Order: sequence, then structure tokens, then C-alpha cells
Amino acid sequence: MSKLALVTGGSGGLGAAISQHLAQSGYQVILTFNANAEAANQVLAGMAGQGHRSCKLDVSDSRSIQSLADQLAADGQGVDLLVNCAGTTQYVAHDDLVSLTDELIDRIFEVNVRAPFAMVRAMRPLLEENNGCVVNITSIAAQTAMGSNIAYCASKAAVENMTRSLARALAPDIRVLAVAPGLVDTEFVKGLDSEWRDQQEQSTPLKRLANAEEVARAVVVAAEQMTFSTGTTLAVDGGRPLGA
Repeated sequence: MSKLALVTGGSGGLGAAISQHLAQSGYQVILTFNANAEAANQVLAGMAGQGHRSCKLDVSDSRSIQSLADQLAADGQGVDLLVNCAGTTQYVAHDDLVSLTDELIDRIFEVNVRAPFAMVRAMRPLLEENNGCVVNITSIAAQTAMGSNIAYCASKAAVENMTRSLARALAPDIRVLAVAPGLVDTEFVKGLDSEWRDQQEQSTPLKRLANAEEVARAVVVAAEQMTFSTGTTLAVDGGRPLGA
């Protein structure tokens, strides 16, 4: 019987790549989307294997998350892998404190920090049933404090800290890890200031950005190969902290 993976934000560029690589690795995948059902269907159409499905889910709505968990439990499905990939941000220069409004800060922390915690909280019984694994997608910004805005950097640092706390709280039944990409060459990143993007690329020892497939492979490694690891972060950053 196939293992079940639940991927939030599975219709986006990074979430799509993760979902597709998990399918290639033999998982049955449930990918969530917030608004773009067409994008989710396109991801599903390109996935290997059978039994995959998409699910509309607002990760900022804890009741909806709990409803999904209840539905999976009623269907008799445990969860082998939860990938918290859904996230949000908006480019705001770090010295532009005025444009980083309370509303934007609250939204970033709601989606990037509270939502992954709510997912783990709701899915805990289903993960325990299968001695499952949680992989939180964080960012190099958690360590470098360089990213799309100050609140985004802080939110990813919070998720890395939360990864360690959850790993301690949920052991030995559930492993909790994080995968921290550097700047990933997604459609969102391509829409950012090109001069800033080029600067990040040149400041990376490997002289390029990560691609989504490289991050997806790291998720599979974390889930399948790092079986005696928990509470740690796997970097996929091209050595960026070593750069200028």
C-alpha cells in the first residue's frame, strides 16, 4: 500500500515540484490549494502513479484544517508525510518600515507560522498512526535575515525554531525536519527586482539560484533517508551563507 503524503501549497511552483517528486517516489499525494484549482489540476495531470488528489484548503483557517483531518480519519487514512509548503510574502525593502504594515505582518505570520503549527496539531493522530514525518519548508532567510521583507525573514526563523520544539514534543512517534532553500527560481522570484536577484545569484558560491526540483529532492531525502534525524534543518542554498 502506498504511503500517503499531504502537501500544503501543492499547486504553486515549489509545492508542485515536491508533489511530483513524492509521486515519483511512490507516495499517494494529496496536494492542497487555496484558490487556483486549475493549477492544482495541471499538477495532478503531470504526476506519476495513481490515487493522487487535490483539496481546496485555506491554511489560515484552523477549522478547515481540522475538517480535513477528520475526513482523512473517517476514511481510515493515516498520514506518512506532511509537507508544510504553503506560504506568503510580498517584497518590501528592509529599510522601508512604513510599507511593512501591521496587516501584512499579521498575514505573513498567519500563513507562514500559525498555519504549519495548525496542520501538525490537527494531523498529529494520523501521523502518529504511521510513525510519520513532518517537513517544514523554511528559508535561508531564517539564518541570513535577507529576504523579501523583514517579517518574512522572522517568520521563517520562527518555523525553524518551531521545528525543533515540535521534534522534541512529538518524539519518538513523529520526526520533524525542515528544508531551507536559498532563493529558488520560481515565477515569484522571477518577478522580483532583477538587480537584487542577480546580486543574490552572484553572492552564492555556486553562482546560481536553486531550482524547485532540487528542493523537492531534499524533501524526499529528509523523509526517506534521514531516518535518525529530527529537529534539524537541511539547507539547499548553494552555500549562500558563505558568500558576501
